Amino acid sequence: MSKARAELKADSIGICASLATALGGVVNELKLREVVASDLERFFEYQRDPEAARMAAFTAPDPDDRAAFDAHWRRILADPPVPIRTIEQDGAVAGYVLAYESDGVPEVSYWIDRELWGQGIATHALNVFLSQFAHRPLRARAATDNRGSIRVLEKCGFAIVGEERGYANARGEEIAEFLFELVSGQADTTTRLET
Repeated sequence: MSKARAELKADSIGICASLATALGGVVNELKLREVVASDLERFFEYQRDPEAARMAAFTAPDPDDRAAFDAHWRRILADPPVPIRTIEQDGAVAGYVLAYESDGVPEVSYWIDRELWGQGIATHALNVFLSQFAHRPLRARAATDNRGSIRVLEKCGFAIVGEERGYANARGEEIAEFLFELVSGQADTTTRLET
């Protein structure tokens, strides 16, 4: 088992973070756990959501190509150095978070079910992930017009360190993206879900 994967493995059930914040009288529980085969169906549906894909921008060329999706996820799941977790919110799959190497530096990425945007789930899940994945520096990217992701990354301690341009499949054009970096320390793990 790689060091990165060992750092993420809390137990066979997964990493659990109970939130004291109640939304609508229901106490919400966020949990990061290992990805299982049944999660992939949800992940595939996420990438097929046109609005979410447009916001993510840098997506698969054909979001409906299930064979390409399956091949991509087989590679990710077979690569031990890639720490990846399914995000569960109140027992349901809410998205995923992962880190992979890009140009020799770990880079974090995440995807949250669009129906759950604006609830603080991405911020809290990323904070929990960062508390388990101690590699620094750690990079991230977001399209310059993706205000939600920019806010999540900044709340988790990332700072903009550059701007690049690249072809965004989901938009069919070249766009600008911010390059973020988290150099040292950890994110604030006291983040609460927002209403």
